[in-house]
Amino acid sequence: MIVAVTYRYTEDTALRDEVRPEHRAYLRELADAGSLLLSGPFGAGAPAGALLVFRADDEAQVQGWVDADPFSVRGVVASATLAEWQPVLGSLSGAL
Repeated sequence: MIVAVTYRYTEDTALRDEVRPEHRAYLRELADAGSLLLSGPFGAGAPAGALLVFRADDEAQVQGWVDADPFSVRGVVASATLAEWQPVLGSLSGAL
C-alpha cells in the first residue's frame, strides 16, 4: 500500500535546523530500503511542514517509521497525518 504522510512542524526553526541532518539520514535509510518513495518540505508561503510518501504493508508500519523519525522524537513535528493514497494519474502513478 502507498501511504501519504503530512507533517506540520512547530515554530522552533532552530531545533528543526539542529535535527535536520539526523532526520535526513534516517529518511535516507528508509529510501535506500525502498520504503520511502518521496519526501520534501512544503515551499515558502505554505505552513511549515512536509509531505512523505511511503510504500508499506499497512499504516501501522508507517506510524512506526514516523514515530522513530528524529523530527518526531525531538519534538519538531507538531502533528503527522497518515492516509492511504491511491495514485491514479501522472508520470509517477505507474512507478508507485
